[in-house]
Amino acid sequence: MHRKAKPFLPVFLFFLSMIGSIIFIGTAPAYAEETNKTQSCSAHNRPCLIDEMTALTADIDKKAWRDQTYREIAKTLAFDGQFEKAVSIIDKIETPDTKAMTIRGIGVILAAQSHSAEELNNKFSTLHSKAKEIEHAASHGIALTYIAMAQAFAGDDKGAWETCAMMENVSLQNKAYGETAEIQAERGDFKAAQKSIQSIESPAFRNKAYVTISRILSDKGLYDDALSAATNITNAYKKTQALQYLLDAQKPRERILEKVHKE
Repeated sequence: MHRKAKPFLPVFLFFLSMIGSIIFIGTAPAYAEETNKTQSCSAHNRPCLIDEMTALTADIDKKAWRDQTYREIAKTLAFDGQFEKAVSIIDKIETPDTKAMTIRGIGVILAAQSHSAEELNNKFSTLHSKAKEIEHAASHGIALTYIAMAQAFAGDDKGAWETCAMMENVSLQNKAYGETAEIQAERGDFKAAQKSIQSIESPAFRNKAYVTISRILSDKGLYDDALSAATNITNAYKKTQALQYLLDAQKPRERILEKVHKE
């Protein structure tokens, strides 16, 4: 007499369910540990959240996205007063341009914070060291330009000029002096801006810089300084443009004409 065969499908399903239970039991603690790790930071624990972001960024496959994310983390650390940690993030960035932009971001934040002159000098020296590590010549020059701008923002004109003088690429150096002059003009310091422009080797670039700072000074109502800047322009067309801007800043034609048309 033959025994009745047990249905194959129910037994097979039971066997699968047992294997699934064993796998789940074996992996559940690790999964729970990972989940707890992700949720271990409170919303207001900024250092913890930043550390978590830094760890996650290493898993981003696309280099451009990974580098951009590191850049923003570095800026956040600098903003939170974690300068050393911010600088350490630069080493994780592979793209030279993004390294330069990160140095810029850290430098600008430094300039906006309250630091003694000695502290600023030490921190900018560290940024110089990081810029020097950038092997791509153009990106290295851009990094130095950004450092000079940050120093000018901080009122460290001497440091800004020294940074500009370090640059070997004359074109980038001229640009750095011009950018520095603009920041100094925004501060209302024409003498410092003029000194920056006088270091520019190219007459054409020097004229362009004088036009720019003359307009900035006109917008700030510093008309005598704006005129002094315009007087240094050797190109007749550019000089008349600067003088016209000065006149319009004193008495805006557009506003007066708009008022006439409305009446």
